[in-house]
Parts: sequence; C-alpha cells; structure tokens
Amino acid sequence: MNSIDIISIANKTLQLQAESIVGIQQFINADFAKAVETIAYTKGRLVVSGIGKSAIIAQKVVATLNSTGTPSIFMHAADAIHGDLGMIQKDDVVMVISKSGDSPEIKVLLPLVKGFGNYLIGMGGNIDSFLATHCDVYLNTTVTHEACPNNLAPTTSTTAQMVMGDALAVCLMEIKGFKKDDFARFHPGGALGKKLYLRVKDILAAQMPFVSPTSSIKEVIVEITKSRLGATAVLDENKTICGIITDGDLRRMLENTIQFDNLNAANIMSAHPKQIVANALAAEAFEMMRSHNINQLLVTEDEKYMGVLHIQDLIREGII
Repeated sequence: MNSIDIISIANKTLQLQAESIVGIQQFINADFAKAVETIAYTKGRLVVSGIGKSAIIAQKVVATLNSTGTPSIFMHAADAIHGDLGMIQKDDVVMVISKSGDSPEIKVLLPLVKGFGNYLIGMGGNIDSFLATHCDVYLNTTVTHEACPNNLAPTTSTTAQMVMGDALAVCLMEIKGFKKDDFARFHPGGALGKKLYLRVKDILAAQMPFVSPTSSIKEVIVEITKSRLGATAVLDENKTICGIITDGDLRRMLENTIQFDNLNAANIMSAHPKQIVANALAAEAFEMMRSHNINQLLVTEDEKYMGVLHIQDLIREGII
C-alpha cells in the first residue's frame, strides 16, 4: 500500500462520516423535540447510559451537557445492573445509547428503569430493536454503512450518535437561554475559561508610565525603560490622555532624525492612541491589538488613565 492508497482510504472514511451526519437529519422529528422538551423541563438530571463504544459516546454527551447547563451523569449499562442503578433518582430522565439496541445488558437494564417510573429516551441505529420498542421516545441514528472496511467496527454509527447528542445539547442551550457568562462560570480553568471571564484590570501591570507633552526625549526613554512595557502614555496638564509613545516610535525617530535634543514628547507621540476600558475582557483587548497590529493598549477607567496593557501580558495568561 502506497501513500496514494492511504490518502484515498482516509478520504473515503471522511466522506462516509460526513454522509452519516447528513443522513441523520431525516431523523430530527417529533420524538427528538419531545426528548429535548422532557430533558429541559425535568426537575431531575439526565442519566445517560450505554455499553461498549456507545458508553464512550454517552460520556462525551454527558460532558457536553454538563458544560452547557444541563445537569447530567453517566451510568455504565453493565455497572447499572450490579448496583449503579441506585444513582437514578425519582425525577431523573434516563437516556440509553446503543447501536444495536439488543445487547444483553440493555435488555436487562430497560425493564428496571421502566419499573422505576423514569422517562426513558433511546438512541440507536435499529428501529426494531428491544431498545426502540421499550423506550418512551427513540432518537434514530441509523447509518447505511460503517467506515470500517468490514462494516463492523463502530465508526460512522458512533459519529452519528455524537452529533445527535450535540444537537440535543445545542437545543437545550437555546431553551435555557444559556449565554457566554453562563459558559464562563462552568469553564473557569484553562485558556478557554480565561477568554470568557478574565478582564483587562485583572492582568494590568502596576506601573503607570506617563510623560507630559513637553518631556524631553531622555525623559521619555527613561520612563519607557523603567516600566518595561515598551510604551508610555502622554498626559496633558489635566492628566487626560493625548498620545502614546512606543519603543517603535523612538526607533523611527532615530532613523529619521540626526539631532533630537530640541525634540520633546509631543513631537514624536502618536495622537489618538487605541484605548480600552479596564473592565473589558482580556480577549477583547487581544482582538483590538490584532486588528490594529499593535502591541500595547492604554487602559482607562471612567476616562481616567490606568496604565498600559502589553501583548506579553495576554500571552502569559494564555489568552493568545
């Protein structure tokens, strides 16, 4: 087998996976809507169970739902019939995922769940299965063919299950009005969480470098060097921002000017500098820097100068 053969097989696999996702659109029906509404308005949690590869998909679905505002827990179908059924509470909704819907563990589990009186949602690829005929609503994820060359290993079928779970999660987010602020509360760790909650004031350096318009070039250099932020604000007599001087401005001055003893801050500053309020998200600051191709922003609060935010501050926090 050569590289061309390998690429061909990979592309065929991706094509089959894509077709499996498009194919399940036909199964987004009244049963799907009923499942979403039942989960959305239950007083309990969603308990998701499965066996084999479907159990792994069930864990992913649970993780997605928990992170998007729908309390969920995973219960392995095999462990359920050996004691874990105790995690199901009176008001919980149970969803069982199984491609065949006829696994021995599933056949034992379903009557027990129904006996508890819990609402039961099935998800699988066989509408004539034990699961499909014993649940309250059935989410059909039937695929025509597995990507596996032997049509055996769950590949396109598990993709379809995962996408159906994502569709459930997104619908539930919309019903619950789940917003960015809610997402941030559930994702405080890592770069993703920081992008959603970390604000400019949280990472702003303690230094507040500034000079006046009449400050000499030496005074400007000393102020920029002292703060190590690569820039200084230029404030007028009312402490209002009137410009910024960066180390780039200094380099350009040196390239274009032989004698600079008679120059001052006002001669080399950039007027109308880009500013951001201290309460803005750090991610917004990065977008502003990126769109304007700059490395510093002047920070204000109630129109009062608060300091300089450098792109390195964002890099250290993992925003970039």
